Order: sequence, then C-alpha cells, then structure tokens
Amino acid sequence: MKKIGVSYLGVKSVPKVLIELDKTDADYIHVDVMDGKYTKYKTVGFNEMTIGKYTQKRLDVHLMVRKPLKYIDDFALLNVSRINVHVDIKNDLEDVINRIKMYGIKVGLVLNPDQDVDLIEEYLDRIDNILVMTVVPGLPGQELIPETVKKLNTIKKIIDKAKLPITLEVDGGVNLDNIKTLKNADIIVSGSCITKSDDFQDTIDRLRK
Repeated sequence: MKKIGVSYLGVKSVPKVLIELDKTDADYIHVDVMDGKYTKYKTVGFNEMTIGKYTQKRLDVHLMVRKPLKYIDDFALLNVSRINVHVDIKNDLEDVINRIKMYGIKVGLVLNPDQDVDLIEEYLDRIDNILVMTVVPGLPGQELIPETVKKLNTIKKIIDKAKLPITLEVDGGVNLDNIKTLKNADIIVSGSCITKSDDFQDTIDRLRK
C-alpha cells in the first residue's frame, strides 16, 4: 500500500487544514521549505513554523535550499521521519547526509525533472529515499511532467536490481487522474488534490488504490 504525504508550505494560514489532516490516516505531512535562493519563492523561517501544535503526523521535510546544513539541527527537534535534500546543492553533500543520519533521521535525495539518474548513483548505499520531482520545484499549480514517470520507473529498476532498501517518492501535480501512472512510487505527495477536496480521507483512500 502506498504511503501518502500531504504537501504543506511553511505558511501561517493553514492550521485548520493541518487539524483536519490529523484526523485522516495520511502517513506524513510533507513540509516544503524554500529559501528564495534555490527556488524563486521563500517560505517562513523555522521559528515561525508551528506545525507541531496542530498535528501529530510524522513530517517528511523537503529542503529546497542552497545550504541545508543550516536547517537540519532545527528540524531534528521536530517529529521528522525523513529530510530530503537536492542532489545538486553546492554544499558538501556528504556532510549533509552524515548530519541527518546523526539524528537517526532518514535521508532522501531529490532529483529535479531535468536531472539525470546518474547524479544520485554514487550515494545509493547511503540514502533511504529518492524523491523524484514531477514538476519544477517551487512553482505552485503545475501539471505533472510525463517524462518524469519514465525516470521514476528507471530508478525503480536500478534499486530493485541492486536490492537496495530505498523508498521512491514523487512530488508535484499528483492527482486522481494520473495516480495510476505512478505505480512504482512507494510514497505519494499530493497537496491541493487533497486539501481542496470535499472529503480529505476519501481522496487519500482513492490515491492509495
């Protein structure tokens, strides 16, 4: 059964949504963190994020930032299951991976739609998750890019052949119309498809099928 993460941008206006999501069986709240440098947009600072007041769900953190080392120690204080960082950051990725693991948190690497699979191959023995972006990071309201599904399927073959315990996650434009194309994903991240629906739990159930 696929696990479901519900996308949450670090903004102050959605505590009601988090409270309602907490009543569902969604597996994670997927927290998008943007620094305004790696992406065009910027979310609020860590000190302004009050997620823990409104939900008991585990957090699936996506750091769309140039310097993730600045964020890891703070997020390690929260109920975090995994921290995903982009493979093309200019920092020392080995240090980032080691810092996350130091806290006993799972490590994920993120591939953007225009990035090749070979960028992550050297790290496969040290990570727990691969997040395949099915839209361009940081731009809301995009449709899923069909070519990214091929990349997902390619990665699935690689990790299966190597018998690696790595989960595959997809994020971006996921909805009830395209969910069947994402059969090789272990974790589905969806935002407005769920939060703009009339029944959060029913939509989550339909995405899991």
